[in-house]
Amino acid sequence: MDDVSDRIDPARAWVAVALTVLTALVVGAFAFPRQVYDGFLWRYFWGPVVADGTGSACAQRIDGRTVLDGDCLTGIVAEPGYTTVSTVSYAIVLVFALLGVVFFLRRLDIGTGQGFFFALFPFMLFGGALRTVEDASVALLRTTGEPAISFPLSGLFISPFIYFTVFFVTLAAVLVSVAAARGDLVERYEYPLAAIGTLAFTVTIGYLGWLAASTSVLEFHPAVAAITLVGATLVAALAWIGTERFAPEVNVATGYMGVLVVWGHTVDGIANVLSLDWASELGLPSYTPKHVVNSAIIEVTSAVQPPSVSAAIGTAWPFLLVKIGAALFVVWVFNDEIFEESPRYSMLLLVAILAVGLGPGTRDFLRATFGV
Repeated sequence: MDDVSDRIDPARAWVAVALTVLTALVVGAFAFPRQVYDGFLWRYFWGPVVADGTGSACAQRIDGRTVLDGDCLTGIVAEPGYTTVSTVSYAIVLVFALLGVVFFLRRLDIGTGQGFFFALFPFMLFGGALRTVEDASVALLRTTGEPAISFPLSGLFISPFIYFTVFFVTLAAVLVSVAAARGDLVERYEYPLAAIGTLAFTVTIGYLGWLAASTSVLEFHPAVAAITLVGATLVAALAWIGTERFAPEVNVATGYMGVLVVWGHTVDGIANVLSLDWASELGLPSYTPKHVVNSAIIEVTSAVQPPSVSAAIGTAWPFLLVKIGAALFVVWVFNDEIFEESPRYSMLLLVAILAVGLGPGTRDFLRATFGV
């Protein structure tokens, strides 16, 4: 058995599995279009993108045709946002994709130091900002009839396809940065990598600012940005001070990376609380939760919390506590032994954990900041 495992190249095995699954989905979609394509791929993945990208309340698949803004009852119905099936599927794909990236980083001989983690931080902000551009485009479509980015091109900026968009932008940046370092153009590849991510994020924010200045659809609410960023920074600082004093073992392996993980997930938590519970007080549009976990927490809170309390403080606040608690737990779990056994995979997993909080969090607080 050991001889067989020694003869199997993990990277080639990963490619074989990926091609097998992809082939099975493609063949199944053609052989059984109603079951595989309409009932699975379209319903849980492409359908929500169509509804979101066209600004529709729902998209329906009826007799092999896509219908927008119908009765939302007939045929196979898809609404903007996530479902339990899509959320679980994305989690599985994420873990599998991380394995593939590990093989890629191993070939380049990079990705084991903390500099790699911090260099990727701007790309997470970029992903959230890019998703907000699509939200702004839909807002323009609903108000003026003309989107900033037409569908289906805008599909590249909607989940799950935006993850591929950001991934390939990041991949190109990594290749350019590594080539620059090995060509002695820079001292370390992390420097140009961080610079490219920062430039991408800055340009995207600049575009959002231009839309806000040139149209009446977008508005600027600086209080949202101030509360979110200052609040997340205070929580991260208190978490660091508290753990360093009472449980220093929590931060031994991750150091300041752990602080950033807590900060990123707190951004997501605060942005959700502000947009869902305090929108009217801040002069924001009405928002609804698109994430399964957030929706479930709100439902439970609404059921157990007295209506008078819900009216006073809202029902989304437990989501913030869950995000902070989960982030601290993850930071505690990542110890020296985990990094020593598999440094690249551990580093990538920590990157992914930050990204799944900071990416949506950036989108949420930018949406509220620009009123889209």
